[in-house]
Amino acid sequence: QVHLVESGGGLVQAGGSLRLSCTASGRTFSTYAMGWFRQAPGKEREFVAAISGSGSRSHNVYADSAKDRFTISRDNAQNTVYLQMNSLKPEDTAVYYCAAEMGRIGVRPETYDYWGQGTQVTVSS
Repeated sequence: QVHLVESGGGLVQAGGSLRLSCTASGRTFSTYAMGWFRQAPGKEREFVAAISGSGSRSHNVYADSAKDRFTISRDNAQNTVYLQMNSLKPEDTAVYYCAAEMGRIGVRPETYDYWGQGTQVTVSS
């Protein structure tokens, strides 16, 4: 069982930055690929970024909407995964969720085994 807790959301103006954090319980954090997803009101949950258990940057995967603006990283010693979000746009407004998946990186929410409660990100224009 993995318990995930997100933090770092808030209200920011367009063009600003936020860093989301997701801390996991348990001693097997490095065996899980981690992903960030988001869900805006009235929309389906969508993939944002994912990182392998080792944290190798060469294995990071991003949605087109996140490329060149968002960076996913992890600190396995701290059981934490991060999402650095720069150049934020109003369309980035959503509840952001982190998720854990045993094994390979996935971009579909149904392949993830554990989810956090979400953190709200609101970008004003």
